[in-house]
Amino acid sequence: MNREDFPLLSEEIIYFDNSATSLKPKCVIDKMNDYYLNYPANAHRGDYDLSYKVDKEYEETRELVRDFIHAEHLEEIVFTSGTTESLNMIADGFFKNLLEENDEVLITTSEHASNVLPWFRLVKTNSIKVNYIPLDSNYYVTVDNVKKAITPNTKVISLAGITNVIGDIRPIKEICKLAHEQNIFVVLDGAQMLPHMNVDVKDLDVDFLAFSAHKMCGPTGVGVLYGKKELLEHLEPITLGGGMNESFDNPLEVYLKELPTRLEAGTRNIAGVIGFGETIKYLNKIGMDKIHKYELDLRKYLIDKLIPLKHIDIINIESDSGIVTFNVANVFSQDVAYFLNKYNICVRAGNHCAKILKSSVGVNNTVRVSLYFYNTYEEIDNLVELLSDYDKIVKEMI
Repeated sequence: MNREDFPLLSEEIIYFDNSATSLKPKCVIDKMNDYYLNYPANAHRGDYDLSYKVDKEYEETRELVRDFIHAEHLEEIVFTSGTTESLNMIADGFFKNLLEENDEVLITTSEHASNVLPWFRLVKTNSIKVNYIPLDSNYYVTVDNVKKAITPNTKVISLAGITNVIGDIRPIKEICKLAHEQNIFVVLDGAQMLPHMNVDVKDLDVDFLAFSAHKMCGPTGVGVLYGKKELLEHLEPITLGGGMNESFDNPLEVYLKELPTRLEAGTRNIAGVIGFGETIKYLNKIGMDKIHKYELDLRKYLIDKLIPLKHIDIINIESDSGIVTFNVANVFSQDVAYFLNKYNICVRAGNHCAKILKSSVGVNNTVRVSLYFYNTYEEIDNLVELLSDYDKIVKEMI
């Protein structure tokens, strides 16, 4: 699907590492080059035509993001460097000033480090507790298990919408309803969710959402922090500097600008933000529902071909995303990735920044194939053909 839009795919490369980062279509690259070549001014700084054009393009992306996630207010869209910065801003800028000793944050063992370590830091600074929602036999989160995990001290539930190893889609809407009935905040790590399916923040009723452009055909170094406006008003900037202040005459007279500007200190990744706007237009043209359905069809095709291979241990046979994780019997996961690389197939191996998941699945490292809409059935055939020959894998790894 749309493979002609991706220059790299004209080469003999099979790219199956889309959960780490996605390929970029030519229209996005051209849009960023256009900025650098023809109007490379700063945003919200100059009183001349080039700068006005930058302002227009930059703020148009904000509007596109708002519409893409169905947010209510433009001020609810804050540009960051990526999901990691967004989640850190949420933890340090909002919850650090709210959570007290013995307050509880619920996460799971399958969360990415970016949705773990900021909360761990609050254990040290605020003496909070971080506890885990149990996973079921498929390593999924269920509403029942969330309900059982909640205690009178629970103040925050912070979850990935889709996890980057198991690939399960969490019942976020139901979790938000349950949480809000008990005055619990919900933070959504959307890094693996936004690139692959429609997300409506008003329908889900999430309090905060974080995601990255680079995992959804956009540039690196660009992310989004969404928060309900009434909550963002209380998020304290963790970075201070140019562009976000009205005036400062002395330490006691510092006045900040309104949302979202006060949360975007310094010069942002302007080319990246403008390129991200083109990305959203591109994905909208294809259709997120179409993308999600095609990925599920690809995944089923891959799973059906892997199951008969007795030396392949599939970690997440049942999953509703394009992520498949597995191991080859008695072969280290990085060695499998190295083997496939010899044949120009790109996969990920390791713990995938989910270092505490091993306590649930019982293995430290896995091979991960993560699919996107530009992958094909033929590419899966090539992968499976190589994985089918166990003797070849072992021989070439010795």
